[in-house]
Amino acid sequence: MAELNEQKYPDKRRSRRAKIAKPLRVRPSEPRDEHFEDMPISVNASKEGIYFHTRRTNYYKGMRVFVTFPFSSAQDPMNCEYVGEVVRVENLPNGRFGVALHLSMTMNYRSSGPPGSITRA
Repeated sequence: MAELNEQKYPDKRRSRRAKIAKPLRVRPSEPRDEHFEDMPISVNASKEGIYFHTRRTNYYKGMRVFVTFPFSSAQDPMNCEYVGEVVRVENLPNGRFGVALHLSMTMNYRSSGPPGSITRA
């Protein structure tokens, strides 16, 4: 089965992934997409991407999203929010979908840059 997935989806990762189950929050960033807030648990993650399972049917390849990872609560000052893009949506058993996101940049403020600057992840 692993060979089938490798042939179907060539590996384009630049960094290793780790099996990590952490909550995340995903929201569409484009006004044309219907607003939703998905709160899945990650299956694996790397420095530049996250893969998770969901029951939502809203995701499509190329969709731009805001991603908070890891997510604990909306008021947590340690939340790290990213701009990401859906690079793959897989049909899974039992009406579920596997969604792979590429994280483009972080929206957090850092003391090393000017206030309000956006830094690349």
